[in-house]
Amino acid sequence: MKVTWKRILTFSLLSITTMSWANADELTLENCHLGEIRSQVKCGKLEVPENYQKPDGDKITINFAVLPAIDDSEYKAPLMFLAGGPGQAAVELATGLNQVFREVRKTRDIILVDQRGTGESHPLSCDLEEEGSVYSTLTKDFKESDIVDCISQFEGDLSQFNSENAIRDFDSIRVALEHKKLNIYGGSYGTRAALVYMRMFPESLESVVLDSVGPIEVPIGLFGQSVARSFNLLVENCKKSESCNRAFPNLADEFDEVKARLAKAPVTLDIQHPRLGTPTKFKLDDNKFTNNLRMQLYSIRGRSLVPLIINQAYLGNYEPLIGLMASTEGEQQIYTGLHFNIVCNEDAPKISAEMKAIDVSNNFDNGSTSNLIFERICSLFPQYRPSDNFYQPVTANIPTLILSGNLDPVTPPSNGDYSAKSLPNSHHIIVENASHTVAMNTCANEIVNEFLTSKLPNKLDESCLKDIPQETFMTSVNGIQ
Repeated sequence: MKVTWKRILTFSLLSITTMSWANADELTLENCHLGEIRSQVKCGKLEVPENYQKPDGDKITINFAVLPAIDDSEYKAPLMFLAGGPGQAAVELATGLNQVFREVRKTRDIILVDQRGTGESHPLSCDLEEEGSVYSTLTKDFKESDIVDCISQFEGDLSQFNSENAIRDFDSIRVALEHKKLNIYGGSYGTRAALVYMRMFPESLESVVLDSVGPIEVPIGLFGQSVARSFNLLVENCKKSESCNRAFPNLADEFDEVKARLAKAPVTLDIQHPRLGTPTKFKLDDNKFTNNLRMQLYSIRGRSLVPLIINQAYLGNYEPLIGLMASTEGEQQIYTGLHFNIVCNEDAPKISAEMKAIDVSNNFDNGSTSNLIFERICSLFPQYRPSDNFYQPVTANIPTLILSGNLDPVTPPSNGDYSAKSLPNSHHIIVENASHTVAMNTCANEIVNEFLTSKLPNKLDESCLKDIPQETFMTSVNGIQ
């Protein structure tokens, strides 16, 4: 995808029979190495129908990996990881997940599946020359022709690259690997996928972990209010911190001033490309400024830098922002074709004009990016529509652990409340000093491991969460806190 719409626009959340597909002749599984994992793991491929209503029609290949249990002397149902986005490829995250779920892997296989449309599972990607870079492009550089050209290179029936078919693929892999049941962990959009799994194949699941919930009832894409909430909490926490408040006593005012200044007169600077060392034009307007800050709100580390970046921009120094952009360039690869194919068809149609108006009424970014996506990008994608049943609350009676970070900019605790209300055997843990995907960055991964063993969501040892420290902030370009 061209940077002009992939990098600067990504958010980074059909009624057919619930059948899975399993044919031993279509499965391949062999020893391999992934990323920085030292031990040998398993890499697999499974051929499945592109359209499950036409099992004898076109096929696509689903890529997956199995991180085998270190001690497999006693069989335990594996944990399947459902990636976020939509548009992340789970296998590409193997190194980090092997570390996060190291306790789980001691006694359970971990299964990673590239959702159809990502990674090596028939990716919705295109081969177009980039027109610029993350440094030299602005939202206004967006060209509809870029998307039209890219979509024309996608292979297959895009209506079949939907959330429900992804779940059919996942369950087909369960069957092909001869597991009677699975445990599943979903993070961010992966929670939406997990909820769909719970509705379609409840008999396939022992337990479920929903981390940073994207509930069926809340359309993916309306993030204005939740981002503003997350940013306002950051401002409050800076005020509570003696060092941060001393360094940035007027943080909110400085933020507003930078936005107003960049809206009136975007900045263009001659810089050296941070990675390539070549002369590069750096362009910055208010939309690009807030979009880059928004991405930092996802993690505690990123949040720690936000006050300093705002203050330095207020003083006319954009080097910290440029350095931050360089450090995160290439992170969180999203297959944007699948991302927009799902969001534009499963979520955008459920968003009313009133919902948009409420969302843009915030003190952070006024909904500029989401408006562009819904009003210009979604109209270009081929349309499909899920059934009305797709949008009903999930009520499966499966042991479910729900995790929310209070500081989360896109899936706030109120999202988790939807699932806690509809799922009869669930427990919702809100972690005060955590942001997005709680188990990825806190001791909650230990709680997940305990839950997978006990299947008792209401009887878990949550004491370690009390030791998670409050936010701290960088107050100097020299790194002093």
